Order: sequence, then structure tokens, then C-alpha cells
Amino acid sequence: MISIKRVYEPVLPSDGERYLVDRLWPRRLRREELQLSGWLRQAGPSDELRHWYGHDPARWEAFCQRYFAELEANPAAWQPLLEAARRGPVTLLFAARDAEHNNAAALKQFLEGILREN
Repeated sequence: MISIKRVYEPVLPSDGERYLVDRLWPRRLRREELQLSGWLRQAGPSDELRHWYGHDPARWEAFCQRYFAELEANPAAWQPLLEAARRGPVTLLFAARDAEHNNAAALKQFLEGILREN
């Protein structure tokens, strides 16, 4: 099971393995506060894509298509997440305010598609 959660929400035992999937470290947080299993910067969208998207929900579909293309070109960035999801619960952490239109939501969709295929 893969879930997503803002980094500012409390840590819960049900989170399982917790991975930060943003390229930038979230503001106002120390590393020990997040209780991470890992920080997978490369699993986040490129700086160019992130700037282009600008958290504009009108660009969501195009963002997902471009982001999925980046992910397909770099499987080493997300492979650890897939392996962790096969072992148990995984939570993808993000800092964006929009809980529906962010890179963690898109990454979850991408990973679940791969898990369904296998």
C-alpha cells in the first residue's frame, strides 16, 4: 500500500516506511522530525518541470505526462520505492499545500500502475 502525506502532518505507526520525494528540503523542518526511511530527491520532478508546473491545477494532466516520462527515463530514482511497497506500507512525503495536485500524488499513481502490471 502506498499513501501520501504532507511533511507537516504527524508521524503515525501506520505510515510504514516514509520517503521524502521532493527535490527541495521542506521549510522549517529538521531531518530528525520527519523520521525518514530515505530522501529520494531524484524521484521528484526536475527543476524545469517543477517551475513550469507552478502548482497550477490547470496544468495537472500535462504535468503528470511529463513527470511520468522523466520517471520512465530514470528507474533508479523510484525503484527503491517499488521494492519498499512490495514489503509493506509506504508513505510518500511532500511539502506542497495542494494535497491532490502534487508530485507525490503523481508518483503514487505511477508506482501503483507498475505494481498492477506485475
